[in-house]
Amino acid sequence: MNDHEIAGLLAREAGELLLELREKAVEKGISGYQLQLTADREAHLHISRRLSELCPEDFLLSEEGRDDKARLGAERVWIVDPLDGTQDYGRVGSVEWAVHVALVEGGQPSAAAVNLPAIGTLYGTLQIPTKQDSVNDPPIVITSRSQWGEAEAVAASVGGVVHSVGSAGVKAMAVVGGSADIYVHPSGLYEWDVCAPAAVAIAAGLDVSGVDGSHLTYNKERPVVPGLLISKPEYTAVALETLRY
Repeated sequence: MNDHEIAGLLAREAGELLLELREKAVEKGISGYQLQLTADREAHLHISRRLSELCPEDFLLSEEGRDDKARLGAERVWIVDPLDGTQDYGRVGSVEWAVHVALVEGGQPSAAAVNLPAIGTLYGTLQIPTKQDSVNDPPIVITSRSQWGEAEAVAASVGGVVHSVGSAGVKAMAVVGGSADIYVHPSGLYEWDVCAPAAVAIAAGLDVSGVDGSHLTYNKERPVVPGLLISKPEYTAVALETLRY
């Protein structure tokens, strides 16, 4: 398998595991909090084990794992969020959670996949998605439930409206899939929140940057990025100008 196939495979397998865990938890009456803890751990362990089998020389930076600083000198580092949107995952019936898997070489992602298991959709750099022409009238700016001010300003600048949902992967894939036009996250994010969704968005022909317009790099000693903007190209300049007020 090539790296694109591995990214998709790991995201798919972890998603299937998470769906099974949630189904069994509902049957047994396990609490949402306990389910979240178990799911984070088991999805991480699964991806870690599979990477050790498929790419034994590569390094791993995972939200749920120990940060081995030897990754800083490594040529190939997988950056993963085994369960993005953990709180939403713990709510029965929620679809606002995802699995992020990306391979980074030289500070940039070279292969990635974002799986939305609850809706059965896998996005990845293997099958590069086609950029969707804007069909939303008015344009839709998507953001986190707790991050409304900047998104509202961007929406006003393009004559749009704001929608809020959980999971960075879900929001980013909404723009990739065409159900939203701009994703704004105005504050810092960890690399595992951003890397795979950003890589898939770039492959789809979208504009991706930090919320300050900066070029994003990964596998840094402090693995954070300065917010996130994913935008259909026709809105990017206006969005960045608004965010720089």
